[in-house]
Amino acid sequence: MKAEYFEHPNRPVASAPAAVDASRNIPNTVMLEGVRSQAINTSRNRLTVAGALFALAFAVIAARLVELAVIEDPKGVGNLHIAQRGEPAKVRATIADRNGELLATSLPAAALYANPNHILDPVTAAKELVKILPALNENSVRKKLLSKNTFVWLHRNLTPELQFKVNALGVPGFYFQKMERRVYPHGKLAAHVLGLTDIDGNGLSGVEKEFDQRLTGGGEALRLSIDMRVQAAFREELSGAMKNFSAMGAAGVLMDVQTGEVISMVSLPDFDPNRPISAAGEAGFNRVTKGVYEMGSTFKLFTAAMALDSGVANLENRYDATKPIQISGFTISDYHGKNRWLTVSEIVIYSSNIGAAKMALEVGTLRQKKYLRALGLIQPAKIELPEVGTPLTPERWRDINTMTISYGHGIAVSPLQLTAGVAALVNGGYRVRPTILKRPASAVGGEGRTRILSAQTSKRMRGLMRQVVVQGTGKKAELDGFRLGGKTGTADKPNGRGYSGRKVIASFVGVFPSENPRFVILVLIDEPKGTDETHGYVTGGWVAAPVVQRVVRRLSPILGFRPATLETSHKKTAKRKVSLAKVQPQRTRATNLAAH
Repeated sequence: MKAEYFEHPNRPVASAPAAVDASRNIPNTVMLEGVRSQAINTSRNRLTVAGALFALAFAVIAARLVELAVIEDPKGVGNLHIAQRGEPAKVRATIADRNGELLATSLPAAALYANPNHILDPVTAAKELVKILPALNENSVRKKLLSKNTFVWLHRNLTPELQFKVNALGVPGFYFQKMERRVYPHGKLAAHVLGLTDIDGNGLSGVEKEFDQRLTGGGEALRLSIDMRVQAAFREELSGAMKNFSAMGAAGVLMDVQTGEVISMVSLPDFDPNRPISAAGEAGFNRVTKGVYEMGSTFKLFTAAMALDSGVANLENRYDATKPIQISGFTISDYHGKNRWLTVSEIVIYSSNIGAAKMALEVGTLRQKKYLRALGLIQPAKIELPEVGTPLTPERWRDINTMTISYGHGIAVSPLQLTAGVAALVNGGYRVRPTILKRPASAVGGEGRTRILSAQTSKRMRGLMRQVVVQGTGKKAELDGFRLGGKTGTADKPNGRGYSGRKVIASFVGVFPSENPRFVILVLIDEPKGTDETHGYVTGGWVAAPVVQRVVRRLSPILGFRPATLETSHKKTAKRKVSLAKVQPQRTRATNLAAH
């Protein structure tokens, strides 16, 4: 019987053996099933292995992404997801002046960072980047890009134009994060009021720091009491005076005597908040609120007010100013002494140190301290700014201190404190709290004000300040058509344990209109040098008073005041040679600024 053989398609046909065991014959169908099963198992195993490898690869990639975004975030830049969404971290509210003029706002910007692990050619990338951003140091950038970090900052506050140029480089590994850039449209004009922010938008000084939380929360603009029109004119006049007298600094304040609103605050030298580095050193120092100075004879206004209000003296009382006072090894003398007995009015008008010292002794140390405290002159000023100086007062308040403080020596206060104190002297006798925020019109003459002086004392002080300008040391502040009142001040600057005698603080504090004052203005010049125009003098009457005159002339149209006719003004000046002891305020023809 002939045997049958199965021919495998991949196996050559073999010759039949001579004899075949019949028990080993397997049907063709059974052999086919076994081969197919083996092939299927092999394929399944291969697919399982391949799938496991792919799953492992995806797991590794996912783990690396988590590592890059979270674990290897040395700078705490877990906010890379913010950069990917393109959302700024903060929205800072704008700041405006009392009329809505924009003072500070935030504009969109971009921050440039890199992942050095993604950069193919760090050396070339650094070189090309510095061409676009020359402020960067190429060596520093190259070092960052060659590092093994996964995140490095390269530049903050890129403008859209610069961002486009960097992006156009096409360097893989350069990334951007949206952010905001604080911008101050008026530059230096109100620098010490506004202050500045750091690169992350946090307030560092001024209003930006004081109201940091309020501004960070966004919302409506923060409205200040400052009027930028007034600020611009005031700063220009102060800057000119500082240059003319080769002074080391200057300060100016204009305040509403009823509301305490600061309409203008200037401190020189100043800085540009758009360039934070410019605030370093003296430029960043706010002389108006932080600086404390011996203010000289302007303090005679307070001494006279104390004497009149307490009943110690009246305008007819006279004090012996015929010769200097010798006390505790010190000599108190007058700059241009009259060498005679002087009335209270004459002590203020002619600025007699001798008369003020004797008047203060009658007031007494305890009463002097009480009035100075009530006027806000022996404690830090309360205003919405972080830069506030602490007054310097005697550790032991003896008679000699009482006498020197009467004419502004031995006590140092800020220009803001002096301005607020004078406001209380002329506004009817009410204490005023300075504010840098705009107040509603209803705040004028509102309830809850603290009376310090009687209305009669305030009326007399307005008359005395007017006569200082008409007949006394403040003549150079006189302005045709406007009835200004004021007081000069000249104080030697301390030098170690004594006074230099050559370096002075020259000041003038004025009020207008004098009969019913709406504003008080202070000008301070630090270390002025005499000129031919001043005949070498550096007193407040020669240096600061003319500045006040020019400022008031420029500001009157802005503030809504109209001058009286020149003819009327001259007639009043010529005919009103009345007794200094019976000075009475007169009505003004100036138009007050309504709810300004």
